[in-house]
Amino acid sequence: MPWIFLLFAGLLEVVWAVAMKQSAGFTRLWPTVVMGVSMIGSFGLLAMAMRTLPLGTAYVIWTGIGAVGAFLVGIMFLGEAITPLRIGAAVLIVSGLITMKLA
Repeated sequence: MPWIFLLFAGLLEVVWAVAMKQSAGFTRLWPTVVMGVSMIGSFGLLAMAMRTLPLGTAYVIWTGIGAVGAFLVGIMFLGEAITPLRIGAAVLIVSGLITMKLA
């Protein structure tokens, strides 16, 4: 169950990161509200996962899901650049996540 909590915590991290971008510096109400609610949910689920999982493992996987997820959303929906270096960086992050999970 802690891995499921961690997965959803990471997905909510993507939601709040995208909502933060869409809030235009907290000047738009609804993206700011979505950001706040998803941030609370993300931290809450992360805390639940950390009851069982080691701190380093949980935190690395949470931030990795958020980083790669935000990267993909940026490319697919926000028109951000796809460059070999950015793709390479994402591949390295995913490799680190897999290695951390196996460890």
